[in-house]
Amino acid sequence: MTTTAGKKDIRVLIWLVAGIAIFPALVLNVPSFRHYVDIMVFVGIFSLVNIGLSLVMGYTGQVSLGQAAFFGLGAYVSGILTAKFGWSPWAAIPVGVVLTGMVAFVVGVPSLKLKGHYLAMATLGFGVILYVVFNEEVALTGGPSGLADIPGIAIGPWEIDTSLKYYYLVWAFVFAVLLFSINVIHSRVGRALRSIHGSEIAANAMGVPTSSYKTRIFVISAVYASLAGALYTHYMTFLSPSSFDLFWSIKFLMMVVVGGMSSIWGALLGTCLLTYLSNEWLHMFHDFDVLIYGLVLLLIIMFLPKGLVSLARKG
Repeated sequence: MTTTAGKKDIRVLIWLVAGIAIFPALVLNVPSFRHYVDIMVFVGIFSLVNIGLSLVMGYTGQVSLGQAAFFGLGAYVSGILTAKFGWSPWAAIPVGVVLTGMVAFVVGVPSLKLKGHYLAMATLGFGVILYVVFNEEVALTGGPSGLADIPGIAIGPWEIDTSLKYYYLVWAFVFAVLLFSINVIHSRVGRALRSIHGSEIAANAMGVPTSSYKTRIFVISAVYASLAGALYTHYMTFLSPSSFDLFWSIKFLMMVVVGGMSSIWGALLGTCLLTYLSNEWLHMFHDFDVLIYGLVLLLIIMFLPKGLVSLARKG
């Protein structure tokens, strides 16, 4: 990766690492802001989902409404293996990620031949099917009552038993995923993905194996979501199907659109904004917070169609 844009993204990543490293020191000394570390854990987990969604939507031009299903699949596989079969989380997480990747491949090969809203409907249908499975397979998932007694994560004798420890663990995974994704988008693969977004017919005519690239990036995005789900399950130590329903797929989509679909930094920005809105700033509106999300999305589409990240580019 020797392009100017690639070097610029690496510099942004270095600044982000520095910011994340010092963030706890800034907020933990202010009693009213201490819980921001906990919120940033969720920002990191959801960012993993949305970086993948950005690759699929922003760079390849495919619309997926099934990210919550992949998120849930990773969460439930890791949760079931650890809570019911006594596996170590470090063994269960890779199993969940690999299984999700295989499922994404099986779903992606036929689905990605569809165009426009038909692909969105296909991924939406897949998400609904998995949501029903999470609810109905009571013996494994606990059904609507949820899956409890999920163990936390430990590194040898070191228990990851506080929000601060989990914060650094989650963001270590986010930085690894970001570094890999930056290399992808600034490589030949990234240029192929952008050409597919521009015109799939033209990309095919230029010899780009569009079906193969679309399937690969779809599987990668599912793997990111699965990893996020596994980290979520061992942080929450409890799972309920309501965390993986259609609303969450739409919410992930909104985060990417608000931040800016064509940039992984936009995905992070939108994730941070909407997670804080949901967990901190919109409590007073209770169930009406979805109206605020809709208003934010409407304003962004009207005045910043390329998302909040476009403000930085203009600057």
